[in-house]
Amino acid sequence: MKAEYDFSKGARGKFYHPNAVFSFPVYLEPDVNDFMSKLAEEQDLDIQKLVNEWLRVNIKLLQSVQQSH
Repeated sequence: MKAEYDFSKGARGKFYHPNAVFSFPVYLEPDVNDFMSKLAEEQDLDIQKLVNEWLRVNIKLLQSVQQSH
């Protein structure tokens, strides 16, 4: 690494995109990953699609329980 860097010719905000959407990674623990990977393979689905479907089902379940209280 250099002791100093010259940013005098740099352009502020050159790579800034105000409408950029970022997804954050979700790391599954090994046992969950193994289970979901096997299930996704059996159902011929991408694991990301399968996990999203499972999460949506749980979200709907939680919302219905919350609405009933």
